[in-house]
Amino acid sequence: MSEIGELLPAHKRVSAIIQRVLSASVTVDKEVVSSIGRGVLVFAAVAPGDTEKEMNAVAAKVVKMKMWEDDAGGKWKRNVMDINGEVLCVSQFTLLARTKKGTKPDFHGAANPEEAKRLYEYFVSAVKKEYDPGRVADGRFQAMMEVALVNDGPVTLELNAGGKQEGATPPVS
Repeated sequence: MSEIGELLPAHKRVSAIIQRVLSASVTVDKEVVSSIGRGVLVFAAVAPGDTEKEMNAVAAKVVKMKMWEDDAGGKWKRNVMDINGEVLCVSQFTLLARTKKGTKPDFHGAANPEEAKRLYEYFVSAVKKEYDPGRVADGRFQAMMEVALVNDGPVTLELNAGGKQEGATPPVS
């Protein structure tokens, strides 16, 4: 593990923000490269020291997190697979920014671009293995993207691979 990875608190390891959406899309250079209907939009970040094990854990949480009600109106009963929804993954290293000092974000908490790309691509493939690959879309790594979404709820959750989330109980395994 790199020195920076050892210094990161557990909640700043591989991180993902998932949003329940009615639709979402990614546009690069005025071209829509990915779009989904009802499902989840996932913003994912890779920290130094992250491994395939963490990517697998977060990928499983993405598709298994209960974010919808059931037919009887029971809250938090169904996941994206249960509703036959779609998943759109977007790489976003800025999730790992440190902002405690001053007003300029510090991005040293993110993995180097080569390792981040390798593990992010692994993460997307892990989501596809957990679910139906045809229902999983992807943005474009390191591209300047326009991400459009229609929130459903809104419901927005932070997922981490192990460790304690700030202000929360330990994440569901």
